[in-house]
Amino acid sequence: MQRRDFIKNTVSTAAAFAATGATVGTAAVGAAAVETAALSNASANGIISKTADLSSPLARPMVKKSLMWGMVKEDLSVMDKFKLLKDLGYDGVELDSPDKLDMKEVLAARDKTGLLIPGTVNSMHWKLPLSDPDPKKREECAKSIEKALWDTKEYGGSTVLVVPGVVNATVTYGEAYERSQAEIRKLLPIAEKTGVKIAIENVWNQFLLSPLEAAKFVDDFKHPMVGWYLDIGNVLRYSWPVSWIEALNKRILKLHLKEFSFKKQNDLGLWKGFDVEFMEGDNNWPEVNKALQKVGYSGWASAEVSGGDRKRLLTIREKMDEVFKA
Repeated sequence: MQRRDFIKNTVSTAAAFAATGATVGTAAVGAAAVETAALSNASANGIISKTADLSSPLARPMVKKSLMWGMVKEDLSVMDKFKLLKDLGYDGVELDSPDKLDMKEVLAARDKTGLLIPGTVNSMHWKLPLSDPDPKKREECAKSIEKALWDTKEYGGSTVLVVPGVVNATVTYGEAYERSQAEIRKLLPIAEKTGVKIAIENVWNQFLLSPLEAAKFVDDFKHPMVGWYLDIGNVLRYSWPVSWIEALNKRILKLHLKEFSFKKQNDLGLWKGFDVEFMEGDNNWPEVNKALQKVGYSGWASAEVSGGDRKRLLTIREKMDEVFKA
């Protein structure tokens, strides 16, 4: 792609996002209206336009706390898990899809407690990657994402997190790019029907390792229903969060929060880098917040760390408070 075409695609994608209501608010919006948009948006979109007053504390980038369903280790019913999370101060919880949860039970718990479901995480994209050489496996993964889109609509969420592909000894970078793009394009009509966006996440899949490449991957679709789910902790293996935030800009739909320690990575092994509490690793959270505020992000941030019982979940929420305020 020529540089001129890349710039043209980037601009057109940004315009499409704006046209579909991905941003809310104008320069004239007062503090109360911004607070309402940020804290009471039942659609769970959570993006404030760059024209909002970013000097206002109400326009802080992270305003809604969530976590992953699998982090809740208490042996409780769905209803009681929802009550627990609401009591601990969480605003929402992300579910896997497809999964074995009863939809009616989940919706009853959501409605009873007021704990929102901002989105889901596709449960098949690692086992059956969209980049798999076997077209039948790719088709099965695509069907699971379609199911997740419809489930998320029922839940009242706005995104399905998707790992776009995996590069390995049998799948080249180019093959992963081509196959994953082709499969995601097939899902765009479903995304349109459901109103739920496909949110590509940066993970340790040896694919889309540069923020500029990640932005291009989204822009190639030229479609407002594809964006990015930025995992702050995953970035540190390859780069720095601020670089990703600047490059992805309005493409960022939601955030996953993890901490990461270079010292633990070097001393104990790569994956041990995640074995550190928020604010005790190498993420520069004040700079992350500044970068997010600069691009106009204001919405959901979901913890994706080791969970546990009530005490552990409370600790995570308290640590998230520190990250939000950094």
